[in-house]
Amino acid sequence: MDISSPVFHRLTIAALLMLTFATGLVDSVSVLVLGRVFVANMTGNLVFLGFWFVKSGVDLTGGVVSFCGFLSGAVVGGRLTRTLGHEPRRWLTTALGIEVVLLTVLSILAGTGVLRYHDNTKLFLLGGLAVTFGIQNATARQFGIHELSTTVLTSTIVGIGVESRLAGGTGDRQALRVGVVLALCGGAIVGATLSNIAVAPVLGAAAGVVAASMLIFRFGPADRKSPAAETS
Repeated sequence: MDISSPVFHRLTIAALLMLTFATGLVDSVSVLVLGRVFVANMTGNLVFLGFWFVKSGVDLTGGVVSFCGFLSGAVVGGRLTRTLGHEPRRWLTTALGIEVVLLTVLSILAGTGVLRYHDNTKLFLLGGLAVTFGIQNATARQFGIHELSTTVLTSTIVGIGVESRLAGGTGDRQALRVGVVLALCGGAIVGATLSNIAVAPVLGAAAGVVAASMLIFRFGPADRKSPAAETS
């Protein structure tokens, strides 16, 4: 079901772009540091799992843990939507608040050495991060903005080509699509760069970005033409 955002459309886009940026941050860590495993992009994760059968060095256990965690997070996100979706601000604050808590806790556990990156304790990191982005994806998709699932960009990139003037399209929404691609890519660049120095702060930075998005949805001005404004 599609749910009207409790804030203006441009603020909604800004908040979702922040979540996309956070995805790039964390997926860069999971792929580069935690064993070639995605925690947000399950399409890429399944492809990596396929590589395992030809001894490519992909961590099968980590991939399975990530997949199961993401699916569990999606279930939690769906339950939150059905329970709190009639109160959009409360729903988004709760869903994104859970994300912030999970990312913060994982950052602290990794930073203090309780969870490490090169032994079996990394599975807790992978599982926790996957749950986090399962919740995020399940939440973002409720807005019905196909370009902004915040974790998967394949259809967005297809839209750039199909709707381009070169393909005979109108070019509408191209700025949004390009912005989504840049947000994910930008997050990946920042995450990859910072992970060469320290990993835990990258997770902490992702928590901060998600928190900023949450605050937009919680306190941003409402679009009075939207049905959500009446229940905010």
